[in-house]
Amino acid sequence: MQNLDLSSRLKYLIILFTSTLLLNSCQNDAPLGTKDNPVKLYFTPSVDADTIASNSKIFIRFLEEETGLIFKTGIPTNYVAVVEAFGSKRADIGVMNSFGYLMANSKYGASAKLRVLRYGHDYYQGQILAHADSNIKEVKDLANKKMAFVDPSSTSGYMFPLKMLKEAGVQPGNTTFANKHDNVVIMIYQRQVDAGATYYSAPAADGSIRDARSRVKTQFPDVEDKIKIVAITDKIPNDPFVFRKDLPADITAKFINAVKKFIATKEGKELFTKIYSVEGVVDTNDSDYDSLREMIKSINLDTSSLIK
Repeated sequence: MQNLDLSSRLKYLIILFTSTLLLNSCQNDAPLGTKDNPVKLYFTPSVDADTIASNSKIFIRFLEEETGLIFKTGIPTNYVAVVEAFGSKRADIGVMNSFGYLMANSKYGASAKLRVLRYGHDYYQGQILAHADSNIKEVKDLANKKMAFVDPSSTSGYMFPLKMLKEAGVQPGNTTFANKHDNVVIMIYQRQVDAGATYYSAPAADGSIRDARSRVKTQFPDVEDKIKIVAITDKIPNDPFVFRKDLPADITAKFINAVKKFIATKEGKELFTKIYSVEGVVDTNDSDYDSLREMIKSINLDTSSLIK
């Protein structure tokens, strides 16, 4: 372009830009599930993104062989990005946290079709923890105490424990958001706060803990002796597989059948255990999340402020 005058350069750029738009338009018109228009599968980050990316390659290869469709994965930095991806049709299917699903359903009509199983359950719970030698024995003892929560969008690490506090008429003292469940445990262990809220899972058959304290047991081997459970919340429906509104029914059916088949294999169960601690899936529907909706109403949570 060095020998072209300004007018010629502008014409060249206009032609190039127009050609690019036409090419993108053609690609978008390609049938969903083809190379030019793959089915877009989003994963909500729960562990390191590299861990999800490396393990999901095996899953995607199985999906493509089983369904005959082409898939493309995305791993945004947070659940809000997954929610908004449904609105812009950048996501066709998503593995989401329960609260994120409510937002995707409310804003964009996305629907839950599968719910994950962990430790044989299709639900989990939250818990309130305190240092073992503290005088905190029940929820009412949390009045004016320093507390750590995970983040405002965490069902087990904030919303359900907050409901318990409100029902007991308890107002804690200073509160902070630690962003991760293990950070809450560490803050309690190091006495930066008096108490905190995290996810709860019942102990294994051999008695070993599986709640958030287990995440720091390598770093703090005596964590279960130093930190006690004060209270456990109501049940929370497990994370769903979410499908975009108007996604063709045949694609939805093919995906669901393939996921069930994959997780039933030894390799599939091991993979999903690594990235989501998931050991299986069950069918679900939107009404299974009504209890979560009612909880949000009960604590007067402004959900719109969490999705901006």
